Amino acid sequence: MNQLNLILGHIGGVVLLAARTARHVPTLRHQARRFIEQCFLIGYTSLPIVTILSFFIGSVLALQAGYSMQNFGAKQFIGSLVGLSLVRELGPVMVAILLAGRVGSAITAELASMKVYQEIDALVTMNIPPERMLVLPRLAAVLFMMPVLTLIANLCGWYGGALVSQYTTFISVDNEAYFAALKRYMEWKDVWDGLVKAEVFGFVVVLVCCYIGLNTRGGPREIGMSVTKAVVSSLILILVLDYFVTKALL
Repeated sequence: MNQLNLILGHIGGVVLLAARTARHVPTLRHQARRFIEQCFLIGYTSLPIVTILSFFIGSVLALQAGYSMQNFGAKQFIGSLVGLSLVRELGPVMVAILLAGRVGSAITAELASMKVYQEIDALVTMNIPPERMLVLPRLAAVLFMMPVLTLIANLCGWYGGALVSQYTTFISVDNEAYFAALKRYMEWKDVWDGLVKAEVFGFVVVLVCCYIGLNTRGGPREIGMSVTKAVVSSLILILVLDYFVTKALL
């Protein structure tokens, strides 16, 4: 029962943080510098790892699909399988997991350090809401960059699958047939659904990491514990929300 109360308390705290942050949305136009800085940290610096991972995920998908589908004479559908898997599921989930591990941990560590060393208290004393200065720019930046990163991940995964399909001996599906199958069986709704997932995941990850960082108590040891807690909580929420968002979008 105590654990349930603790979980419900954290959920309520995250919701309240979102509500307090929403009140400061009109001030975002005065924080262009912080917004651009966060876009750079969240988007540009994450781009290399997103590109590499998505390329090889698409390659592995094509390899596994080709190995299985050659027995059924269905190799010509590899493009649609790889394309739909990335767009609807693997693309947004993979980017969200990278966001939690790479960006979410950094956000939590920074805010937890500020809280422990009383920098947050100094902001409150100067009548500067932490939600306006620390949470809102990060939240706006992740909502702006998540669709961009997801689209890039999808494209890299498609081309990774195309290369494997063309140059693997037991598959031998040329690029024209690969992309023809992808185009034939994939609709714009599939792309849109994946982007909606990415936005939901990014929104939740940043809010959870900010909430845990801002509520850290203690010293350096607690900062490390908060980072671990934020990353683990984010990963669990991504997988749980993935089910409910997928069901809502079907």
